[in-house]
Amino acid sequence: MVLRFVRLVVFLLAVALFADQDGQHPTLALGSAAPDFSLPGIDGQMHKLSEYSNAQVLAIVFTCNHCPTAQLYESRIKKLADDYRGRGVTLVAIEPNDPEAVWLSELGYTDVSDSLEEMKIRAAYRHFNFPYLYDGETQSVSRAYGPKATPHVFVFDAERKLRYEGRVDNSQRESLVKTQDARSAIDALLAHQPVKVQHTGVFGCSTKWKSKQAGRVAELAKIEAEPVKLEDATAETLRKLRSNPTGKVLLINFWATWCGPCMKELPDLETTYRMFRGRDFDLVTVSTNLPDERAGALKALVKQHASSRNYQFASDDTYAMQAAFDAKWESGVPYTVVIAPGGKLLYAQTGEVDILELRRLILGNLPDPDYIGHRAYWAAK
Repeated sequence: MVLRFVRLVVFLLAVALFADQDGQHPTLALGSAAPDFSLPGIDGQMHKLSEYSNAQVLAIVFTCNHCPTAQLYESRIKKLADDYRGRGVTLVAIEPNDPEAVWLSELGYTDVSDSLEEMKIRAAYRHFNFPYLYDGETQSVSRAYGPKATPHVFVFDAERKLRYEGRVDNSQRESLVKTQDARSAIDALLAHQPVKVQHTGVFGCSTKWKSKQAGRVAELAKIEAEPVKLEDATAETLRKLRSNPTGKVLLINFWATWCGPCMKELPDLETTYRMFRGRDFDLVTVSTNLPDERAGALKALVKQHASSRNYQFASDDTYAMQAAFDAKWESGVPYTVVIAPGGKLLYAQTGEVDILELRRLILGNLPDPDYIGHRAYWAAK
């Protein structure tokens, strides 16, 4: 305990130093030269500012994976890159966030966070057609440019002087867009005209500077302090779970302590619960261990800090318990299902799940009255 406390103190002191350095992160002033950079990309190569010297106009977009606003802009950023590719314009995207500063509660609208490896996953999934570079390690480039939120666009002329910075357009909901601010700036520069509107505000998720790491640590400590409970699941309990009268999208995982694949995937399922539980979503785990193995099942759940709803078969008639939940379930564990409110089966998997596929399916079925368009983003093929 003493060693753990000392490590925590050292960590918090280091974070405090970063917080001191963070300051106010001023945004690059109009007319300034583009700050140089050398950053790793999703293609495994290092990319420098000089690499794009032949472009008449350079657009640098600071964006990320986890932010729902950035997600809704992905197709527009792709179209921007496509529409101007043969006209002397290069678009480069930079991910500015430190993934260790992204809280679990900020991942309620995403399948992945903001590490370089996760950037590769998102880029492949959404077929990015532009360089996607990572600055989360040092954030030195982001400090030089000063993006306020994702996405934030910086447009430079042929001499690499900043002529526009701000939003892509005036609404995160594409159907409400009235002004194409970034496009207007690019068009003006291509026509050798002054940019009429050189600055706009940005809207999206704030940049996750290293100073937020302490908050993430505190959030995780709070989660891990939540009580872990294990209740008996009778046949009636299981029938009710299958009918899902909760009004939420329900993820149910049947597992056992003696099942290697079960124990391997349980941490990912718990992380998914922590990401999505602020929305209309719930996770229920059901241990198929026999009733007299309760102590071992509870110990495994405590080890995972599994504060989701947890049940264990109340009967040693495993086959009757299976049939009570679903007569078609005739094989072993792990067995994972996703059920819509009212009982519609959305997903069923015997054996280990593909956690990204599972998260995307859940996101594509979660109601989005608070962020209309997000469900469609995940439901799109």
